[in-house]
Parts: sequence; structure tokens; C-alpha cells
Amino acid sequence: MKQFWTVSLGAFVGSLVALFAFSALTFVFTFIAIIGLASSADSTTAPLIEDNSILYIDLDREIIERDNQSADDIYTLMSGKRKTYVLAELISAINQAKDDDRIKGIYIKGDGSMSGITSSYEVRQALVDFKENAGKWIYAYADSYSQNDYYLASVADSLFVNPEGIIDMHGLYSSIPYYKGLLDNVGVQMQVFKVGKFKSAVEPYILDDMSNENRLQINQFLTSIWNTIKKDISASRGIDVDELNSLADSVLMLKPVDFLISKRLADGSCYEFEMDERLKELTDIDPDDDLRMVTPKGLFLNKKSQRRSSNKIAVLYAYGEIDSNSPDQIVAKDMTECILDAADDEDIKGLVMRVNSPGGSAFDSEQIWAALEKYKKTDKPFVVSMGDYAASGGYYISCGANRIFAEPTTLTGSIGIFGMVPNLKNITTKIGLSLKTVSTNSDNYMSIMEPLTDFQKHEMQAMVNRGYELFTSRCAEGRNMPIDSIKSIAEGRVWDGETALKLGLVDEIGDIKAAISYVANSLDIADDYNVVVMPEPVDFFTQFMNDYMQEAGARLFSPEFDVVIDARKQIERLVNSDRMQARFNCTVKL
Repeated sequence: MKQFWTVSLGAFVGSLVALFAFSALTFVFTFIAIIGLASSADSTTAPLIEDNSILYIDLDREIIERDNQSADDIYTLMSGKRKTYVLAELISAINQAKDDDRIKGIYIKGDGSMSGITSSYEVRQALVDFKENAGKWIYAYADSYSQNDYYLASVADSLFVNPEGIIDMHGLYSSIPYYKGLLDNVGVQMQVFKVGKFKSAVEPYILDDMSNENRLQINQFLTSIWNTIKKDISASRGIDVDELNSLADSVLMLKPVDFLISKRLADGSCYEFEMDERLKELTDIDPDDDLRMVTPKGLFLNKKSQRRSSNKIAVLYAYGEIDSNSPDQIVAKDMTECILDAADDEDIKGLVMRVNSPGGSAFDSEQIWAALEKYKKTDKPFVVSMGDYAASGGYYISCGANRIFAEPTTLTGSIGIFGMVPNLKNITTKIGLSLKTVSTNSDNYMSIMEPLTDFQKHEMQAMVNRGYELFTSRCAEGRNMPIDSIKSIAEGRVWDGETALKLGLVDEIGDIKAAISYVANSLDIADDYNVVVMPEPVDFFTQFMNDYMQEAGARLFSPEFDVVIDARKQIERLVNSDRMQARFNCTVKL
């Protein structure tokens, strides 16, 4: 027995030593790789572009709002996950390719694009403009097209699929997990206070199923957005909208390629090497030579130097949830500093705020709103460009703009407030934990270990009501509408961009380029301005330390651990977030 314990202990110690050695080696190699990435992260050297080149858009990417390439490189290194396209760079590259004689056409390679619907819509609009005005071709190929791939690629002059490939088109859906049963099982009760019958962000915590109101609003905006997508594909492929809808009902991804071609969803089938041969013929490249592919980033770096001007239009990115506890989200303090800096900078003549946010803290939304109001006192124009989402708190910070631009696929509105306080009494009772409190004043202590008293519930609801009145008054003032008109379309209801335009919540359908042009034209500086981006990108090592160091070990050893990390973040956000929220909680899948 003694020998057994000796051997076991030795094996245990040996395992620890081996694990430590492996971890140390992993850290060293990772650090070396990171140093290598850091040395090239800030490189802006433009690659040489030869004649007969092709702009290559590989859809094995997520399309993001802000440029954070260094952090993207680290994330790819550690997790093995895909890199990204920056939306503005991708659109700029497509626009540049129109007039660059070295670029003969665009090749779109379908490979599972991951992007928001509005981001895809804006890229597709740029591709349509290229197709109609460049006098050049667009070809597309994929072994298998996801629906998002196909939406983007359907603009192509010629669209090919692998002989054993797939085209998926199934319509839109939104799936919402409901936690009430789980919370009941573990003994957690969510005490909810809200204004707005359509304010659905709290439903997963207090219901087992979707409310009629939430089902109504989701169905409405999904239908509107799906109609836009069908109309776009129909125009490009020459297929009737009703037929497209029937195809989406037919479990299209299981159909053979001959069927896809017969329905004009594809122009032909080939293998990838055969696609390369076609492209070589199109660009007069010798069959034995490599294709001259240029990435969007490479073409963007070849962009002509920006004209020098003392007139600046600032583009302020408000991306993510409004949450002061998360440095990777919209932090009110940082955002207000940027806004006030823009107000004080005499060279900045106008501000475009690009909003892509489902909202968050009502308090922080108010702070950003107040800073924007101070900015407006300078008489500089303030314009909003909405991305995938500008809902709840995202609309709160937008409503005071001189003009609001949105896309048909934007989700906005959700003018409503809620608050949640968890009650852990049942779970603490189950595990034998009790809390006893001595207090000098009644009802002064709100604890998650005990249910709220009736008086505390009354006061919580009163605070939420005040928040709703403030929110709606800000919207009424900003949109120059009667408060009753705002309340009639508020109630926490979410609207798509086209419907929001009809309701007066936005002013114009258009992208960020249209918003910037509006500011320039209103200032009569259309031919004499520079664009500056705010806030400035975080430096390489700060980004690394903030975003990845805490999760490095988990990512290195198990990318699947992302699920646990995300769950942890959700719990932390629930515990640490403000008790009053202006937030929209719904993800639309393309």
C-alpha cells in the first residue's frame, strides 16, 4: 500500500511538472507569435497591385464595424476562429475597384459569412453599384452557400456552385431561450419592473413562452426584412418573389444542384479548380500562373492619400451594449469624453455617430444623450447612421440627432424601460444558508438574498416609470413630435428601418456614406473635408491585455470553452448591470 501511494504521488507530481512545463512552453511560443504579430500589426504598407488583378472577397469572415486587426490576429491565433472584414474598408475597396483599371472584376467566394443583416445589406448595395456602373464583372463560387453567402453572392453576373454543393435559403428566424424553468429549478426568482407591453427583454426570465405582443412585433419586422431580401435577390437573379418564397419553404439545402440551376438560383456547377481556370481566362492569366488576387484590405491600403483639409467630419462609433462595466462595450464616460472633445475641436465641423447597439444602461444612455445635447449647442451638425441595431438605449442616444439615417433592415425603436432584481431566497434556503439583518430604518436595505417588500416594489416601479417618462420626453423633443405620438409607437416596440421611416423615428434610408455626405453638404464643404474616426483604436498590447489575457488559457486549451466564457459574461452582466435598463434582446438569423 505504501508503495502504491508513493507511485501515485510521484505520478501526480510528475503530471503537475509536465503540465507546468507545457503551459510555460505554450506561453513562450504564444508570446513569440504575439510579438511577431505586434511588429506587423501597425503596418500600413500597401501591397503591389498588378494589371489583370481581381478583388477577392472571401466570405469566411465576420463583418465588423471597427478596425481592430491586431486583436483579431491574436484571437485567431488563440482560438483558431475566423478573421474579420471592417465594413467601411470592405465597401471602400468595392468602390475603389470600380475606377481602378488594374482590377478587372470581383470574385466572391462563399464560405459561411458571419455578419449582421444590415452589414450584409450595405455590402450588397456597394456590389450592386459596382455591377451597374463599373463596366466590370462579378463572379461567385462556393462549395456550399449559406443564406447570408447567397444573399451577397446573388448579385453576381455569374454564380457557380460545386456539383455536390448546397444553396441554403430558408427565410429569417429569431430564437429566444427562456430561462424561467431553469431559474425555478435552482430557486431563483426574477423580480421584474417595466414599462411597455412590447418590452420583451425581460420575458425569458419570467415566462416559459413568448408573449403575444413579442410574437407580433418579431413577426412584423422579420416579414419586412425578409421582403427586402427577397426583393433584392429577385432583382439580381430574375426570379419571381413568390417563387423565391416557395423555394425557401422547400428545404432548399437538400435539393440537387441540377434543381438549383433549373430554378435559376445558380448559373452552373464546377469544382473550385475549374472556377480558377475560368477566372484566369477572364483576366488573361497563363494557365500555369497564379491568379492575381487582391484582398479588400490590400486595395484599401492602396487608396489615394486623403486630401488635406482643416475641415473635419468626425465619425463616432457607438458599437455594442451600453454598459460601463464592460470595456469592450459602449462606456458612457469614454463616449462622453469623445463627444465633448469633438465639441471643443474647432477643426471638427460636424459629427456622424454610427450606432450599432441594442441598448443597455438607461443611466449611461442619459449621460451620452446629455453630452450630445451640449455638442449641439455649438451649432455643429449632429447626424446618426444606424447599423444592424439602434434599439432602446441605442435609440435613446440617437433621438436628438439633426437627422437620422437607417437601412431597411435596421432594427430600431424599442422605446421602453425595465428593471430586474434577482431573489435568491429559495436557493439559499435549499442549501441551508440564511441571512439575518439588523437595520436602523425599515425597507432601507435591498438584498438579492430576500424578496423585495411591497414598498420596495412600489418604489422600483415608480423609478422605472420615471425613466420611461424621461426616455419618451427625450424622443419627443429630439424628433419634434408630441409626447402622445411618441408613446403611441413606444411601449418597447421594435421596428424595422422602413417602418421606422414611416413613423417618423428616422428621417432617411441610407448608409454611413450618405450620412457623411449630408453633413458635408449642409456645411457647404462637400469638396473640402477629411473624415476622422473616434474613438481612436486601442493600441496593440492594451487590446491584448484587456480582451484576451484573462481568457488566454481557456482559449489555448479548449476553444469550446467559449460557451462557458459567454455564460460567465452573461451572469456577470446580470449581477453588475444597472437596475434600470433600456435594452433590446433579440437576435435575427439570416
